[in-house]
Amino acid sequence: MSEKKQQVVLVTGGMGGLGETISTKMVDAGYKLAVTYSPGNKSHADWVAQMAGRGYEILAVPCDVADYDSCAQAVSQVQAALGPVDVLVNNAGITRDMTFKKMDQINWNAVLRTNLDSLFNMSKQVADGMVERGWGRIINVSSVNGSKGAFGQTNYSAAKAGVHGFTKALALEVAKKGVTVNTISPGYIGTKMVTAIPKEVLDSKILPHIPVGRLGKPEEVAGLIIYLASEEAAFVTGANIAINGGQHMQ
Repeated sequence: MSEKKQQVVLVTGGMGGLGETISTKMVDAGYKLAVTYSPGNKSHADWVAQMAGRGYEILAVPCDVADYDSCAQAVSQVQAALGPVDVLVNNAGITRDMTFKKMDQINWNAVLRTNLDSLFNMSKQVADGMVERGWGRIINVSSVNGSKGAFGQTNYSAAKAGVHGFTKALALEVAKKGVTVNTISPGYIGTKMVTAIPKEVLDSKILPHIPVGRLGKPEEVAGLIIYLASEEAAFVTGANIAINGGQHMQ
């Protein structure tokens, strides 16, 4: 356990919804933790203080994951404060949902840059160091809609499908160096955003399509990430692990 406690995890978008649960569970598992937050987020200090009050010591650094230089600066801050990044969780993402007929280039680019370009921007900062040290984990958060598509989400579905293409190619390049790269694809998870959906919509449009009959729990997704970050997952790489209650099976 002592070695594990020395490992540094960086979670992008680690303050909101699913990211917060991932972050707290990683600290519970004994990791040093850093999270990124959008430079425009004025409440980050309050969040860090709130987490500290719950016993979670978390480093928060500003980062626009869609901007390469911003990612480089953020990772430099983390490394200066905590040490080299051993585990990178590319979790940050946005939606700009609309039909393709209404889709404009601004909303297309915003989603592709934040949800897909960010993988290059962040992974580029840490992958070489992982290879040099002979150990590392890169875990990319995709979506069930990257596998099956979704009405009104050509931008989001394209970006999330691209996540796994990136994963497979990078996994091949670093596999012999002790570094694994994997994708997880959550379905509908009971975050604040999802539970804010009107109950009649959840009951009639969403839950009937989930064979287990409920929303996923953020803790279940965090548990999968903790497994993929572990020594026991060293033989898992280039995988896309669905965690969607059976909503979409491959």
